[in-house]
Amino acid sequence: MNDHRLPHQASELDRPSLLSVLASEAASQIPANKERLANVDRDKRMKLLQSAANQVLQRVAAENEIVLDTAELAWTVELVLDELIGFGPIGRFLRDEQVDEIMVNGPREVWVEAKGKIHPTTVRFEDDNHVLEIIHRITDPLGRDINEKRPFVDARLPDGSRVNCIIPPLAIDGPSITIRKFKKDRITIDDLVKFGTLTQPMADFLAACVRGKLNIVISGGTGSGKTTTLNVLSNFVPDGERIVTIEDAAELQLQKRHVVRLEARPADLDGSGRVSIRDLVKNSLRMRPDRVIVGEIRGAEAFDMLQAMNTGHDGSLTTGHANTPRDMIRRIESMCMMADAGIPLVAIREQIASGVHLLIQQSRLPDGSRRLTHVTEIQGMEGQVVTLSDLFIFRYRGKGSDGRIFGQLEPTGMRPKFEEHLGHHGVRLDSSMFRHSN
Repeated sequence: MNDHRLPHQASELDRPSLLSVLASEAASQIPANKERLANVDRDKRMKLLQSAANQVLQRVAAENEIVLDTAELAWTVELVLDELIGFGPIGRFLRDEQVDEIMVNGPREVWVEAKGKIHPTTVRFEDDNHVLEIIHRITDPLGRDINEKRPFVDARLPDGSRVNCIIPPLAIDGPSITIRKFKKDRITIDDLVKFGTLTQPMADFLAACVRGKLNIVISGGTGSGKTTTLNVLSNFVPDGERIVTIEDAAELQLQKRHVVRLEARPADLDGSGRVSIRDLVKNSLRMRPDRVIVGEIRGAEAFDMLQAMNTGHDGSLTTGHANTPRDMIRRIESMCMMADAGIPLVAIREQIASGVHLLIQQSRLPDGSRRLTHVTEIQGMEGQVVTLSDLFIFRYRGKGSDGRIFGQLEPTGMRPKFEEHLGHHGVRLDSSMFRHSN
């Protein structure tokens, strides 16, 4: 039997790091078995690889005088399988329900976001080629190629998690992987209330706005929770309405029967075959939708979304990147100009004023929490300017000793003009919810 001693400095590592080194050593001894099992069906292959990993791990551990308890052995076997057929060093984070996002900044630096906070990890890849191997494990099954001529790609893992990969020469410090994990547990409005994202009266108000067919734009920065809020609000669409959802990467989980899900497609290697969000928005209007829900507007598709909102498709929803409600208006204006439709800016503003009813601003606060900070009505035009009225704003009430921010959405005292619109759809609002209290 060959002696497989770990490097002397391994004894100085903390326990999780030591087990990672042990897993890497064990994985290096199994490639022959992996090749031999290439044509075996997945379930049988997994069982055989688990057995091989278990045996090799115990042998290498004994040679290095490392005693593994049952839990450590099971955990380290998973690390070995990650190296052989999974996502390498970041596989553990994909299994960790506390982790929301994984960021690989080259082989020596891996960060994760958990509970709203981003922090570094001790996880490392061996080198650039090790990161590239994991990237190809992600992209190859999807038929997506990544190379020097096409050095970045968007993809989706089998569980629905969104992945972006970018490699040198564009990524200067080595291949980069960013994974936004897909939430297996569907978040409900009650969860958002429990998390403090919004209050129960606000939840009731927004549910009424969706049922009453208001056109709503949810704005916020990256990682502020826009898509989660969109997903939750979408489920207040009355049963039986035909919904068409349009996304770059399918994330929405609508619990509705009559839903058509559309997903954009990147170009093939020869540059052909691209289907954009704008193409899908245009096509959706020929599909007899009651509602059009666009995961995020980023460009000229905003113009087509506005056309839908202004031509009988009330109740449509989307999200966009902006730091304030007023910024979101400017962003929509800019995106509509990208459509090159030859329409003057004032006409675009008139379409925004007549087509969009409500802006919901969501932010990630310094303590990592995600909160709704503004609920703003678009009231119309004043001269050549779109007029806004804040109905609810987040009131800061202080910070706890643990850094947690206290505060909540509170009414400004303004009543919305869209109450009449809601009434036409059988929705009535309790006037007390708009009453401002000092």
